[in-house]
Amino acid sequence: MVQDDGSSSVTSSSPLQFFSMISPSLGSPYPWLRELKSEERGLYLIHLLITCANHVASGSLENANIALEQISMLASPDGDTMQRIAAYFAEALAHRILKAWPGLHRALNSTRISLVSEEILIRRLFFEMFPFLKVAYVLTNQAIIEAMEGEKMVHIIDLNAAEPAQWIALLQALSTRPEGPPHLRITGIHPQKEVLDQMAHRLTDEAEKLDIPFQFNSVVSKLENLDVEKLRVKTGEALAISSVLQLHSLLATDDEVVQKRSSLASRNANGIHLQRALQMSQNTLGELLERDLANGYSPSPDSASSSPLSPNASVKMDSFLNSLWGLSPKIMVVTEQDSNHNGSSVMERLLEALYSYAALFDCLESTVPRTSLERLKVEKMLFGEEIKNIIACEGSERKERHEKLENWIQRLDLACFGNVPLSYCGMLQARRLLQSYNCDGYRIKEENRCVLICWQDRPLFSVSAWRCRK
Repeated sequence: MVQDDGSSSVTSSSPLQFFSMISPSLGSPYPWLRELKSEERGLYLIHLLITCANHVASGSLENANIALEQISMLASPDGDTMQRIAAYFAEALAHRILKAWPGLHRALNSTRISLVSEEILIRRLFFEMFPFLKVAYVLTNQAIIEAMEGEKMVHIIDLNAAEPAQWIALLQALSTRPEGPPHLRITGIHPQKEVLDQMAHRLTDEAEKLDIPFQFNSVVSKLENLDVEKLRVKTGEALAISSVLQLHSLLATDDEVVQKRSSLASRNANGIHLQRALQMSQNTLGELLERDLANGYSPSPDSASSSPLSPNASVKMDSFLNSLWGLSPKIMVVTEQDSNHNGSSVMERLLEALYSYAALFDCLESTVPRTSLERLKVEKMLFGEEIKNIIACEGSERKERHEKLENWIQRLDLACFGNVPLSYCGMLQARRLLQSYNCDGYRIKEENRCVLICWQDRPLFSVSAWRCRK
């Protein structure tokens, strides 16, 4: 497996031949797995994940079990980037298998308790470790400030009121307005009352310090069950809406029957994906995958229609956007994950998720020590749970339906929202914020009058601003 000059034979011109010699065989103790070099191990883990996903999709559970056994020998939640991400993708595939036996699945997950305090901690760690939300908040606040210039009564609706830092910064900015601060009312929506109570306390205290007239209106609700009447929008208020990583969950359909692609098309696409993945030969997963993009990766025939804007798939979304349009906001700013995780096939979603989560894991690999407990928590309790939902769940249970910016532009345009370009001032603040991280990997770029926040050249989050179009 290692050439005489010490280089890996995986980097030769025939990686498929290499893997044909070491592909899974029933009953093998796999002693050679422990001898793989880091680069070889990364390539082989990609090979095993794709192989396992194929077996899971086809119902070949015995072969899927063999692949999972080999993955478990190589993957590790505290190893290098590829080892860490493989551990969570393997867990997601195993989770999907177990869902075929509802009793077994429920029994193994019956003691899991989701604590509000734990969720708050994980979201806080993500906010602190990455600049993505900070950049989104800077751009959102600047768009609101510019749209509300001269307004005396301002009402902001926060579709996920979980992070007070955004609105504390806005309060501070409004306190310096030449014409004086407006009367500000924020309506926060969140399914957990404790989160809203904490938000209300922090913002009320800050408003009092700055001597800004302020009200906080709590709406305890999931977004999909939101009663628009509870938002209490009043005549004479200038309305702004902020949606941060929320709208994609409304793409979940109640129809549990997922459209199946033809087996021939799936086999052809999977073969292309496998050959592509086996030709990767860099040191980090992000580099492995990004090299593939540079060499001309384009979505498979399946992924070209992976996020259809069909009536059946977007009834909730259409209804919700129509309700927001009916409120006549002066500005609405939308932040979403810029990834294609809403495909109908497991294989398609796995390949797309490998690309995007590879970049997120590479961010942490470049900026946070491997031994960091906080890093482990974010990877397991945030990214790991998202990966599990993308890979293991279907129908209304699959909430992490991230889509690309072009889909959001099309969807919002159809809902009679017109795109508002994000200002030079907002972009300047965002670039300065990224520069303060002293990490060349973080970048932003403008596209279609919107902003993409990237790791290297990989877009990970999009920010776009909108207003009602009559």
